[in-house]
Amino acid sequence: MKVTTDGCLFGAFVSAEISNQDSEVEKILDIGCGTGLLSLTISQKNQGSLIDAIEIDKDAFEQSLDNVTTSPWADKIKMIHADARTYHFTNKYDVIISNPPFYENDLKGADSKKNIAHHNEGLLLPDLINIIKNNLTPSGIFYILLPFKRNEEIKKLLSDNYFHIQQLILVRQSVNHDYFRIIIAGVFKAAGQVETTIDEIDIKDENGNYTRLFISLLQDYYLHL
Repeated sequence: MKVTTDGCLFGAFVSAEISNQDSEVEKILDIGCGTGLLSLTISQKNQGSLIDAIEIDKDAFEQSLDNVTTSPWADKIKMIHADARTYHFTNKYDVIISNPPFYENDLKGADSKKNIAHHNEGLLLPDLINIIKNNLTPSGIFYILLPFKRNEEIKKLLSDNYFHIQQLILVRQSVNHDYFRIIIAGVFKAAGQVETTIDEIDIKDENGNYTRLFISLLQDYYLHL
């Protein structure tokens, strides 16, 4: 599976958010880890955290296992080859992250592996929310990257499952484009919660150059920023 710009942005954003928390995050779960991109990105700046990364596809798992094993953070990331819907997690997690399948109900192609990765033939969005609900600590936080068009769907789904959206980040490819992704930071509902903070991230400016915000997030991961 290809490494995408929005995936890199998501990993860098979550890594920065975890680094900025008041207390050290001990346990993180990466659901559907693919190549291991998110886990590796987070480990680079949060080496006190232990990450469980689960992936159902055998080839993707083997690729991520190779990536993790040859990285400097192999002792911080535990790879799990299993279906997250049925796997029995022995921990509750302070942070749960996922860049889940994007294109549920859209036209599907002939490649079965890409169908699983992009069309939700395996993990449906309600399944993902249920996994988060069962495995997040009471004070934990989760981060999800989704297509912008699923904005209203995810808001209702989270509300129905007693989650509160703490932060909603709208992502667009440039200041001249419409929003195409959303990053959601969510927590369990509790009394006295403040309204959702809404921010935006533009990847490129009006001249086609990376924006200052994008550079600040990705400069420690991209070689030529």
